[in-house]
Amino acid sequence: MKHVQLITDGACLGNPGPGGWACILRYNGHKRELVGSAPHTTNNRMELTAVIEGLKALREPCEVEVITDSEYVKNGITKWIHAWKRNGWRTSAKKPVQNQDLWEELDQQVARHKILWTWTKGHADHEDNNRADELAALAARQQV
Repeated sequence: MKHVQLITDGACLGNPGPGGWACILRYNGHKRELVGSAPHTTNNRMELTAVIEGLKALREPCEVEVITDSEYVKNGITKWIHAWKRNGWRTSAKKPVQNQDLWEELDQQVARHKILWTWTKGHADHEDNNRADELAALAARQQV
């Protein structure tokens, strides 16, 4: 099974507002950057989209280290999603889960791979995370 690193980030000008997402795939010395945007979105939606699109780009099941600076994404997929699914996509406060459509899509993508979730501090010393942040912010700004 291939070992891949997926470094992701999302950005939003205003929250909600124009948003951008980016991810970097690293495999066997190769690097691929993916970028996208949405005209009216939230930071959390862009963070989720970055991971989803990165995983969708993998054509076969892989061992993936997902490196994200979003605790929302990491905690959501590794902790909270189990209760949300059990509770019919309701939070512990019985409210609908925000971004359910993206959580369901991420859950489907995650099922294809063996994933290690790694959190990194944003805007710090992780070169690929800084690059993903730069690309996501640029994608958001280019719409304005």
